[in-house]
This record gives sequence, C-alpha cells and structure tokens, in this order.
Amino acid sequence: MIELEGVPELIDPVMVAAFEGWNDAGDAASTAVAHLEREWKGEVFAALDAEDYYDFQVNRPTVFMDAGVRKITWPTTRLSVVRVGGEKPRDLVLVRGIEPSMRWRSFCNELLGFAHELGVELVVILGALLGDTPHTRPVPVSGVTSDPDLARRMDLEETKYEGPTGIVGVLQEACAHAGVPAVSLWAAVPHYVSQPPNPKATLALLNRLEDLLDLRIPQGELPEDARAWQVGVDQLAAEDSEVAEYVQTLEEARDTAELPEASGEAIAREFERYLRRRDVSPPGGKPRPAPGGSKDDEDDTED
Repeated sequence: MIELEGVPELIDPVMVAAFEGWNDAGDAASTAVAHLEREWKGEVFAALDAEDYYDFQVNRPTVFMDAGVRKITWPTTRLSVVRVGGEKPRDLVLVRGIEPSMRWRSFCNELLGFAHELGVELVVILGALLGDTPHTRPVPVSGVTSDPDLARRMDLEETKYEGPTGIVGVLQEACAHAGVPAVSLWAAVPHYVSQPPNPKATLALLNRLEDLLDLRIPQGELPEDARAWQVGVDQLAAEDSEVAEYVQTLEEARDTAELPEASGEAIAREFERYLRRRDVSPPGGKPRPAPGGSKDDEDDTED
C-alpha cells in the first residue's frame, strides 16, 4: 500500500467499491463510484502499489503532459473518502480501480486491512453484468450477500451462484471470512448494447445504493444522460427490424415475469425514494431530513 496522506478519522464509515473489467459491463459500476467521488469531492488518501497486482502488458500505463512535463499514470486501485452531510453525517470510503491481474487474495487482504483500520462497518461492492434485459425497462439491480442474517435484515438475496467469478465475488467472500458484513449490488446491462457508457445502469446502481444506505445521492446530469442514452438506443433499434422484434420479445418476457412487482414492495421503494428526495413527511410522520444534501438541493428531479 502506498499511503498518499494520513489515514482520516471517519464517522460510521461504509466502504463502496467498484472495479473496471469483467465485473463492469457498460462501465456502469466504476462510473457510479466515480460519480460519488465527483459529486462529493472525494479526497484520495491511499493507493495500492501497482507493481504488486497488475500486468502492465494487459493494463498499460499512460503518458500525459503536466505543465510541459511528461508523467506516467499507472493502473492501480485508489481509496478516497467523502463525507455525507445531514443530521447524522457519515463517511464513505470509495474504492475504485481495475480488476487485478494477479495475487487476488493479497489484494483483498490489503483492502480489508484498510477497512479494519478505518473502522468500516459495511462493504458494498458494485458490479454490472450482461443480461437478457430490454433497454426500455427499468434496469434490474439485485442485492446479494453471503451472510444469511444480513440478507434478512437488509432484504437481500443470499447468493447461490456457482461458476466463474471476478474480483467482486472474491472480495465479497474475503469479507465473509474476515467477519466484515458485505453486500454486492449487480445491475443487468442489455447484452445487445453493451458498449460503455451506460448512464441508465449507473443511475440504477446509485438509486439502489441510496436505498440500501438510507442516504441521498446527488444525481447531477445522470437522469438527463440516461434519457438521452435510451432515446439513442431506441433510434438504433428502430432502424433494424430484427433488433426491434428482439427487444419486443424481451419486453414481453420481462413484463410477464415482473407483473406482481407492479405493486407492493416496488411501489413502496419508489415512494420512499421520492420522499427522501423531496424532504416530504410520510403519512402521519415527521419531516424527513435530507441526508447528504441541503434544502437547496430539493429541486432535484427523480427520473
């Protein structure tokens, strides 16, 4: 570990991680963490030593000019911290990097060592995968954990997956063995439009993270970008009758499978998010605080 600055003192910290590569369809997960860094002005305080974990023939360093001086950026994983304001401020430790080329267990142990030193109470790992999902419908986001008790408390699925895995799966299991509560949030990206960026999937991950942590995340330009992305894909699909027919087939399958979700928990989640963003009292309740924002932010719109 290369420490860029002293370790900060944190309040109720949660670690949120995402890695470019196999776990990051459409760059949706890594873009979500980058969005958090940008909106909350994250300060990088540490980076992993690139020599330990990356094959530079696979992930090559890049050269850039800084005030006329040539410098090199090495592929690595960096840690930054952001403070979310409100009545009960808390800190997020943001981990963003590239899936390592080697020594995955050491990589995870190093991240967990920092999590322990910082007093991290929960690790949330973001991922995105390709799936048979239509771009015209809400992005499915599943929340999974290896901890049965955590699954019950946070209304998550207990993972049953068997097969090849990436650094997201390995880090989650490392957390479980270390006794650190961990959750993975996965967004499904349409496989027929997999190239990045996918702002709609990024926005869906952030909405799910917002629900999970009960905080308010500034959306910035993401809702507008998501609408523009969908319009663009609509136009491309309309130009190819086979693609349009395939999308319609996916829509019918999705609508049939999710018909029960049109009521109950799905509506309740959307209503809770609406109240959080509008700082409105729930029926019979007291006004809600707006974690992570001020009254000036109340004009944010929900997509």
